[in-house]
Amino acid sequence: MSIKIPIETSARHIHLCEEDYQVLFGADGLHPTKELSQPGQFLCEERLTVRGPKGEFSNTAVLGPLRKESQVELSLTDTRKIGLPGIIRQSGDTQNTPGCTLIGPKGELEIDHGVIVAKRHIHMTPSDAITLGTKDNEEVFVLTKSYGRALIYADVVVRVSWNFRLAMHVDTDEANAFSSDAEPYGVIIKLFDENYNTEKWIEEVLSGIRR
Repeated sequence: MSIKIPIETSARHIHLCEEDYQVLFGADGLHPTKELSQPGQFLCEERLTVRGPKGEFSNTAVLGPLRKESQVELSLTDTRKIGLPGIIRQSGDTQNTPGCTLIGPKGELEIDHGVIVAKRHIHMTPSDAITLGTKDNEEVFVLTKSYGRALIYADVVVRVSWNFRLAMHVDTDEANAFSSDAEPYGVIIKLFDENYNTEKWIEEVLSGIRR
């Protein structure tokens, strides 16, 4: 059995720790302006400039709440524009990632790591995971609903928690790759009996193996 999974576009944004927030804004506490789909997450009034070796993005959104470590999430196109390597990672996995300069109204700082391209993923509850026959950190295939440009997304990480609400998150590059209506969604499809590495699949196809 499968169910419709809403697909949401996650544009470039920043998560801040308390210490970095103080340097950049010189005040206590974020100022929420809009609740996001995931419980407890919100868009903030605060904005920052993200600067790399070749350019910058001004008016970049800050999301709350504050975290233990600052993290900047960009698309691959974004990283190329400002001259940074595009490292695809799950949120929170920032070791050995590039840094950047963050510029706020009260100050600026250099972070030596923390810029990632977020790996596409699905938030779901344990109940959703049972219904969909999947589990936390499994990688699945998702077929998108579209008109003339449907895609099958591979390597989509499943993230399971009672604190989540069902939604698949893709960045702006991925969202622009398929045309859809105002409420895009996808479904998990099972192409193999187990978690399967797509690179191995490609190698098998090129060598004549058909599954």
